Amino acid sequence: MSDRDREPRFRRVSRPWGARKAGDRKRPQGRGSSRNGRETGADGLTILYGWHTVTAALVNPRRTIRKLLLTENAARRLADENIEMRVAPEIVRPDAIDQRLGPDAVHQGLLAEAEPLPSPGIDTLPQEGIVLVLDQITDPHNVGAIMRSAAAFAVKAIVTTARHSPEATGVLAKSASGALELVPLVLVQNLARALAELNDRDFMTVGLDSAGSEDLTAIRLRQPLALVLGAEGRGLRQLTRETCSAVARLDMPGEIKSLNVSNAAVLALYIGASRLGLMR
Repeated sequence: MSDRDREPRFRRVSRPWGARKAGDRKRPQGRGSSRNGRETGADGLTILYGWHTVTAALVNPRRTIRKLLLTENAARRLADENIEMRVAPEIVRPDAIDQRLGPDAVHQGLLAEAEPLPSPGIDTLPQEGIVLVLDQITDPHNVGAIMRSAAAFAVKAIVTTARHSPEATGVLAKSASGALELVPLVLVQNLARALAELNDRDFMTVGLDSAGSEDLTAIRLRQPLALVLGAEGRGLRQLTRETCSAVARLDMPGEIKSLNVSNAAVLALYIGASRLGLMR
């Protein structure tokens, strides 16, 4: 097995608020392409690559796989771990996948083209636990990392806008490391209206911003809880802030007072889950 094909086994698991100085990394976000390769397949299919990402899709009954490219090592490993391929794979050399994705993509010998997962509606979200709301966070690496943390904390869904957010494919899916199959992604046209709907459904909507009047640990949280994060540099937009039922900050004792938005999400989720008794 080559180093490119090697990674630990996939294990299935059933300044936004503070970052004000560093902007989201600027990457081309045009639909259907990226700097290093194709982000979207033919007919709008989702591109998935990497061991965790592809194997999570293969075991997800809600995901329809249309095409599967595998190296011999990857195909052998799938068979050894009794992961059903669901479609007849095309066995290729690693450089054939490199040509599709670009030389910097760590694909471990797996690439799948799949149908996008459906986007549920706000009215279908369970009125319990935690929901994350993302206000124009555009970096696919950050959104993917947030999704991975969301899966770890059993977040019920992530709400974001259909525009000004990365597509759930390619780099985002790889960064999410399988979480794309575990956390529903709710796409909305207008974030303020979506927050208003959450408020109407008795969600406590808490925006996270360095200018918040109270520290998140000082606010009495309740379920269902929606934590709202804004893009690095811009933070929460004004209408988003005004629609939240509360705006909080995260106080830290060190000299650096701001975090990357994906790290901020982890900290906020830990505080929220602990305060709501969800860590048991």
